[in-house]
Amino acid sequence: MRQFSRHRRPQGQNQRGQGIRFWGRHAVLAALANPERRVKRIWGTREALSQFDLPPVVPISYADVADLARLVARDAPHQGLVIEVDPLDGLFLGDILQEEDGAGSKRPIVVLDQVTDPHNIGAVLRSAAAFDAAAIVTQDRHSPPESGVIARSASGALETVPWVRVVNLSRALEEIAEAQYWRIGLTGDTETTLGETLDDSKVALVLGSEGDGMRHNVMEHCDVLARLPISPRMESLNISNAAAIALYAVATAGR
Repeated sequence: MRQFSRHRRPQGQNQRGQGIRFWGRHAVLAALANPERRVKRIWGTREALSQFDLPPVVPISYADVADLARLVARDAPHQGLVIEVDPLDGLFLGDILQEEDGAGSKRPIVVLDQVTDPHNIGAVLRSAAAFDAAAIVTQDRHSPPESGVIARSASGALETVPWVRVVNLSRALEEIAEAQYWRIGLTGDTETTLGETLDDSKVALVLGSEGDGMRHNVMEHCDVLARLPISPRMESLNISNAAAIALYAVATAGR
């Protein structure tokens, strides 16, 4: 996992300031393996905790399944493991762009406009990890904080894919353009398909929320608008499905 300079702006915390609780094997093991993540406490069944080496400096509590269920969201599939963590420190977009440029990378960036559902954020992170995206970028005011739901949906990708939060998404897209990325906004209101817009350029995929789509100002900061060539029998795709298909298209373009 590449390491980036982080600034001291936490991305989310519960109301009591007690950190965030993650659950499930993939989310927990990925957090424990991330040197940037501070794990404050571990709960688990004896069977689950016996399957891996535990960090000696973290408080550990053995609990039964019913006790663990009370620590997390209702009906959350904790798989016998729950941890409390601090949110990751924030990342500067410029650091990501500089690192990618220095490495000569053409990995895509995913920009999400007003995507607020934590399940969708987690699923996009998972697809971003699967297709080796450089980062996802969201606006602070229009995206959820880190949470157990996101970590579970991301299946470990929350720890491996840089998540950059910015104050102004339009200015972030300008910065991305200065780094020589071709900014493709995905929308159903165009005849141009995504495949027609892909060449050898570095790509930033811009996706809006399922309800309202991209805001007008964000759309104006895209170099081109494109659609996924889906059947007319279906009006649109879930945002996480659209992101996965678009990332696959970028990964396979020119092969």
